Amino acid sequence: MMDDTAPVRLSALAHGGGCGCKLDPAVLSDILGGAPALPMPQELLVDAATRDDAAVWRINDETALVATTDFFTPIVDDPDVFGRIAATNALSDVYAMGATPIFCLALVGMPVGKLPRETVRAILAGGRAVAEAAGAPVAGGHSIDAAEPIYGLVALGTVHPDRLKTNAGAKPGDTLVLGKPLGIGVFSAALKRGELSPAAYQQMVASTTRLNTPGAKLAGLEGVHAMTDVTGFGLLGHLSEMCEGAGVTGRVERARVPVFDEARALAAAGMKTGASGRNWAALDGRIETPADWSGIDEILWCDPQTSGGLLVSCAEESVDTVLETFRAEGHGDAAVIGEITDGAPRVQVV
Repeated sequence: MMDDTAPVRLSALAHGGGCGCKLDPAVLSDILGGAPALPMPQELLVDAATRDDAAVWRINDETALVATTDFFTPIVDDPDVFGRIAATNALSDVYAMGATPIFCLALVGMPVGKLPRETVRAILAGGRAVAEAAGAPVAGGHSIDAAEPIYGLVALGTVHPDRLKTNAGAKPGDTLVLGKPLGIGVFSAALKRGELSPAAYQQMVASTTRLNTPGAKLAGLEGVHAMTDVTGFGLLGHLSEMCEGAGVTGRVERARVPVFDEARALAAAGMKTGASGRNWAALDGRIETPADWSGIDEILWCDPQTSGGLLVSCAEESVDTVLETFRAEGHGDAAVIGEITDGAPRVQVV
């Protein structure tokens, strides 16, 4: 019988962790590219066509339903923290559409013979606490006996159809704002190898459990034209999707992109996830980099961000209000990182 008092390293039971265990973006694109196009009802305002953060269904002239799901294997060993991170990450997609969460369903896969029941309870309690803090209680769910720990949520929210923000609305002349620093994937790789400092671990937990609540507030600003969140495909991957959806070029100033100091140092020492290389390979032909572009840049800019920050494209005159909104919601690290210009869909790094 399983010893419920024995300590278990959650990360040791998983082959990957957090958003770093997503499918290779090139493989995913190939799989989905073979699916036949089907007619969609007019009530379906957003589907998978632009690889947006959630699907959106118009209920009436005043309300649209936003639906998304996200789940993954452990990024940390503390079960309560793992549950909190996974729930925060899943709810992020609702906020990225400008919506307010209303309720959730839990997705649970646990290796029953390897994990104490108290550990599973702690994971669920962590996720439930975050969902309730967001005003979106966990109303049910589904569980299976799995080979490795998996936890996440189906997250549902509502938004006025006129306030809906997609990843495809960016306009030339817009300013780009990033809500959280990069480096979470590097931190997770270092943690798994026992090379992450206690201070960096606290930064990692604080960032990944901070809800992207600014998204719901930013939806009410006319100057905000597009939003997405930076997660498993890294900054370059998600910005590239934004540019493709809008048919524009994203110009990013490398020196202005916020990065955790220890993540930069770890990347310089060669610390990285396997996902960062896959993310870079999937960007073939869509990125222009400066002559001094390095392997460190590639690691950080393609680093999979579990529960990463919002990426906002807004009119220049709205930038101060956007930054004030981030700060009022506890996101003091939000920073201007570049702009949107006319041109072929691609990302230019300067």
